[in-house]
Amino acid sequence: MKISLKAARVNANFTQQEVANKLQISKHTVINWEKGKIKPKFAYLKVLSELYGIDIDYIFIE
Repeated sequence: MKISLKAARVNANFTQQEVANKLQISKHTVINWEKGKIKPKFAYLKVLSELYGIDIDYIFIE
């Protein structure tokens, strides 16, 4: 089963700002990823999967 970036973040109890701070990117970028306006680069997906505690194969990118 796939999980959206937003659901993965919420399940991991992170705010968008906390994720942005950890990845050293803007909150706006995180928002755009979650809305499907832009797609994160693979390197960010790898970090997000580790941060959220889920396998990268289960992250759904809109």
